[in-house]
Amino acid sequence: MEHDHGYKHLFSHPQLVADLLRGFVNEPWIEQVDLDSLERVNGHYVSDDLREREDDIVWRLRWGDGWCYVYLLLEFQSSVDRFMAVRLLTYLGLLYQDLVRTGELTPDERLPPVLPLVLYNGERRWSAPIEVRDLIAPIPGGLEAYRPDFRYLLLDEGAFADADLPARNLAAAVFRLEHSREPEDLQAVVGRLVQWLKHPEQRSLRRAFSVWLGRVVIPGHFGETLAPPNNDLREMETMLAERVKEWQRRYEQQGLQKGLQKGLEQGLEQGLEQGLEQGLEQGLEQGLEQGRKQGLEEGVTQGEAAVLLRLIGRKFGADAAEKQRERIESADADTLLVWSERLLNARHIDDVFGAAS
Repeated sequence: MEHDHGYKHLFSHPQLVADLLRGFVNEPWIEQVDLDSLERVNGHYVSDDLREREDDIVWRLRWGDGWCYVYLLLEFQSSVDRFMAVRLLTYLGLLYQDLVRTGELTPDERLPPVLPLVLYNGERRWSAPIEVRDLIAPIPGGLEAYRPDFRYLLLDEGAFADADLPARNLAAAVFRLEHSREPEDLQAVVGRLVQWLKHPEQRSLRRAFSVWLGRVVIPGHFGETLAPPNNDLREMETMLAERVKEWQRRYEQQGLQKGLQKGLEQGLEQGLEQGLEQGLEQGLEQGLEQGRKQGLEEGVTQGEAAVLLRLIGRKFGADAAEKQRERIESADADTLLVWSERLLNARHIDDVFGAAS
């Protein structure tokens, strides 16, 4: 729900909607409308049914002497709505009905054109028909003339490659932030936003980006919430730069720990195999030494325990190893080393741990 509200707040700013239309509606008519005239349609123009739809935003902009409407539906569902075309056809009818009811049109005036635009950011690619006709069963001769003729424009964020996105475009920046998985990529986009949104009249949009980043994007990607003073975007940039360094250190540490355990296991196994040829005792000692050198001190005990369990399983069976799991996983590194050395010549599990096993 936080994501939905943050997205709606962003696309309640005319500059962002203008960039969305300018950068992603590649049709000739877009050159004929006045993007600077964008204004949000409030409850006075929209029916009660539409007001209940919190994720939909209606805009209008000048087209010659008249108006052109943009019905922007923000779709956050993880699943694709097969009947989206039917939904939008219904909403369009309600919008037209409200324009007629409220007296927005003169008796001789035609209904204004409307762009039904679905902005979808789910993980799965959109597969639903964009035309109503594709949802209607085949019609016998003559009846097809009465079939609704309606389609919507789909913008599936995940379908855009980064290279296909416009360079200096606020809507494209939103898409990039949504799909940034590396801290450095996120930081670069935020830096560009700070440069683009410098003017005092852009304060509300700067704040909307900061709130959305701190409460939705960053927690979703990196598990942390950032809340700069006054939700200032420049402060967000500073805080993010500090966090990126911390995240990088964390990732490096996690990588070392994973590498340590893998190296320890590989070293011990290699040592054991070599020991079978050259002498078990020499091989195991070499394996332990190789394993220790491939990692840092942190995590060694856990890796040694895992390998000892595996070796016991090979020699005495999986049941024997499982019975000793709790004892082995709670032992310190020195004890594990003693048990590993005993294992070389042990004929029974008791020879490893002592008489009480």
